[in-house]
Amino acid sequence: MPNEITTCIPARLDRLPWSRWHWLIVIGLGVTWVLDGLEVTLVGSIGGVLKQSLNLSDAQVGATATAYLIGAVIGAIGFGYATDRLGRKKLFTVTLLVYLSATCATAFSWNFWSFAAFRVITGMGIGGEYAAINSAIDELIPARLRGHVDLIINSTYWIGAAIGAGATIVLLDRSLLPADIGWRVAFAIGAILGLGIVFIRHFIPESPRWLMTHGRDEEAEKIVGDVERIVDSETPGKLPPVEGEPLTIRVRHHTPWHEIWDAMLHQHRRRSVLALTLMVSQAFFYNAIFFTYALLLIRFYGVPAPRVGLFLLPFALGNVAGPVLMGKLFDTIGRKPMIVFTYAASGVLLALSGWLFADGLLTATTQTIAWTCIFFIASCAASSAYLTVSEIFPLEIRAVAIALFYAIGTLIGGVGAPALFGYLIGTGSRHSVAWGYTASAALLIAAAVVEAWLGVKAERQSLEAISAPLSAVERGEAA
Repeated sequence: MPNEITTCIPARLDRLPWSRWHWLIVIGLGVTWVLDGLEVTLVGSIGGVLKQSLNLSDAQVGATATAYLIGAVIGAIGFGYATDRLGRKKLFTVTLLVYLSATCATAFSWNFWSFAAFRVITGMGIGGEYAAINSAIDELIPARLRGHVDLIINSTYWIGAAIGAGATIVLLDRSLLPADIGWRVAFAIGAILGLGIVFIRHFIPESPRWLMTHGRDEEAEKIVGDVERIVDSETPGKLPPVEGEPLTIRVRHHTPWHEIWDAMLHQHRRRSVLALTLMVSQAFFYNAIFFTYALLLIRFYGVPAPRVGLFLLPFALGNVAGPVLMGKLFDTIGRKPMIVFTYAASGVLLALSGWLFADGLLTATTQTIAWTCIFFIASCAASSAYLTVSEIFPLEIRAVAIALFYAIGTLIGGVGAPALFGYLIGTGSRHSVAWGYTASAALLIAAAVVEAWLGVKAERQSLEAISAPLSAVERGEAA
């Protein structure tokens, strides 16, 4: 095995026209967010039913969301490091199987502790998926489309949310199923989706970029050659020429932790601050509101638990529409101006709606309309946080960087938020809840300021141009 490899693989992947092979990647890997959205919505929608079925308090319903997020943190860190060391393909298979097993087990929960334990394991699978999938997608999607595609894929979280909301409307209808049975059947939906995706993922290759850094250049060349033949057969005329200089890298089989920390805390310190700020603010924002949305509707608007899904459905669809309609602007206008706008606008609108809620000026319907409009923009902001983290760090530590910032952001901004807002809603005080929303809005606006200061110009650039691999050999040195 050679010690150094000179390759054009990144440039060859980035210049490819869109094809059915890229659709396979989007469908096979993007389902991660569908599953996550489904899981979160199910628990959010059945919060009122769980209180009766498993004798849970409002605080315990919020705590089950916290348990899921704790599991996601553990899974992200453990599986994230393994993804960079063992490969993208192995880990996105393992993490999906962990998820499938745990979500099935959740249906058989008998009390708060069993439900919480199964939620931890489910979260571990989803957390591991975030690291493996985000890194694989970015390394396979052409540079000129990466921003739009990433945002759309992340928005499929809300397709899962819409499926979950629609399913609970039927499954929580007591004229069709007993209350204690309907919510258990709901968890089978995720398992069914996951089983289908196991088959699709069999046809998704290992990331050629990962293979080349590990000295497996012949495998990488074969994969890229096969993809080029597929795309060429669908593309009129010849494929675009390969642009840029070849990349020379030194082969390595793993990156030690001291080098990971040095890259994040010294070499890319400013980028680490940016990544942490974006992840913390969006995690607090989303987890605080969405995990407890059902409790708020039931407590303050008197919405029956089986009808919560009717209000979550338009909310979820608004979250999908935002990245689909606005995502292209992240590749044209640019990452920095769009991230600043979406974070700042989301914060201002959230604060305004919070005080309308505090003064009793909203109904269940107008509350849903207000939040649907807010999250049309906020969905782009949240998705751009994952896009940013996956783009701005070197190839060798991409997955572990995603995992660490997702984990830290979730611990700081996400784990405590559902429990906190569960408590605030439990007090019955509208003003207490509104102050919580104001705090979340302030975090979003602060993140917009940090992005304006430290944001990275990444639109339409190769991953290697944004951040050179740690194993890259300088051009003069290679000569």
